[in-house]
Amino acid sequence: MEEPNIKKDNHEARQAWDDNAAYWDEYMGEGNDFVEVLCWPAMKALLNIPPGSRVLDIACGNGLTSRRLAGSGFDVVAFDFSQTMIDKAIKRTSPKDSEIQYHVLDATDQAALLELGIGEFDAALCNMALFDIAEIEPLFQSLSSLLRPGAPFVFSVLHPCFNNPHTALVAETEDRSGEVITEYSVKVDQYLTPSVDYAVALKEQPKPTLVFHRPLQILFEPGFTTGFILDALEERAFPTDHPPGKSELSWGANFSELPPVLVARMRQIQS
Repeated sequence: MEEPNIKKDNHEARQAWDDNAAYWDEYMGEGNDFVEVLCWPAMKALLNIPPGSRVLDIACGNGLTSRRLAGSGFDVVAFDFSQTMIDKAIKRTSPKDSEIQYHVLDATDQAALLELGIGEFDAALCNMALFDIAEIEPLFQSLSSLLRPGAPFVFSVLHPCFNNPHTALVAETEDRSGEVITEYSVKVDQYLTPSVDYAVALKEQPKPTLVFHRPLQILFEPGFTTGFILDALEERAFPTDHPPGKSELSWGANFSELPPVLVARMRQIQS
């Protein structure tokens, strides 16, 4: 693709999520296997903060993680750059979810993020969305001010090594001495070079979305340069007893040795 234009890419990404919001909300609802099995259990454990803590939910989409956080007893402030997604989140949120403050904010707009409150948050969370954000440096710079000293930032992403726009799931069948064996693997044709590509996360969604692939060194660099350390990391794969996916070549038990999701915890070094 052509050289990245962050402003243009960000506008296009927002428009795509506005257009996909209704379909995405109906399909995802309150979560799927990626949320239930891979992301949420690890993210909740890595947060490791007491009830009553104030948590910032970044790029919250239809609010499925916001409501889980509220249900765990946290005081939640959530935002997304898609007005339509926030409308869906508000519609799904009921009094039993406790009070969640929803905002329409752009994660690339540092000035707007800082208006959420300097030193107001005990933790931040971002579920499967950093790769949807055109530029992540402003977010990390903002978090260095928004978070209280030592507060964790926990995020999940498509695993940059095994589940990026340049990978393919592969099944190879052969006859080995009279026994038919099928081996499952991931083919990777690009990793080190950051890229911006179109992807269809959900089959039949109205518009493809932009995916911003970052290798690990680029993914963590904005945190390191703003004083964060990486102090926990989980690579999440479906267990061998997980029900099969919709096809032989979908993430599930056949790929139990290959993690499609990475969950990380970073926190700012206390001076």
